[in-house]
Amino acid sequence: MDYLYIKALHVVFIVTWFAGLFYMVRLFIYTKEASEKEEPSRSILTAQLTLMQKKLWYIITWPSFILTLIFGPWMLYLNPAILTFPWMWLKLIFVGLLALYHLQCHAYYKQQQAGIFKPSSFKLRLFNELATVFLVAIVFLIIVRSTSGLVWGMIGLFIFASLLMGGVYIYKRQRQTMSDKEQKGNIPPETGSN
Repeated sequence: MDYLYIKALHVVFIVTWFAGLFYMVRLFIYTKEASEKEEPSRSILTAQLTLMQKKLWYIITWPSFILTLIFGPWMLYLNPAILTFPWMWLKLIFVGLLALYHLQCHAYYKQQQAGIFKPSSFKLRLFNELATVFLVAIVFLIIVRSTSGLVWGMIGLFIFASLLMGGVYIYKRQRQTMSDKEQKGNIPPETGSN
């Protein structure tokens, strides 16, 4: 098979893998929040959300992960000279971290399928942003590639990650303020959740 076809398939499955990871963690958040609702909402929502998790995880996310890990090394086999560049090794480190992230998602998936909802929705929101950091790092490493660009890129990545995490903390504080006002009876309860 031609190198460009392998590369195109690799990119397609990276995109679907990331899409699956992004949506999966959102489903973890919604399922955790559903588990804290009153009956019958809790049972209905939890059953629907865990079914959505199962379909997303096994129909999209796992196959995309596996196919990404097939086509990526296949590209390296066809073009081994690319391994002489520092940016490629740094990219592979981030991909390895993303694979560990995927495996942690699998652990959360198994817990929630068993009715165990350990991490709070806030911790899951922080965890969700980690995939964004990996995405930004990997894309910038592929596009920029220069050694001086790597240094500035890593500095930018840490700033970006800090801003993301700060945004999650601000969101948490706003939700807590809204919840406090609801409990005092100052405003009607939220009709939906992010």
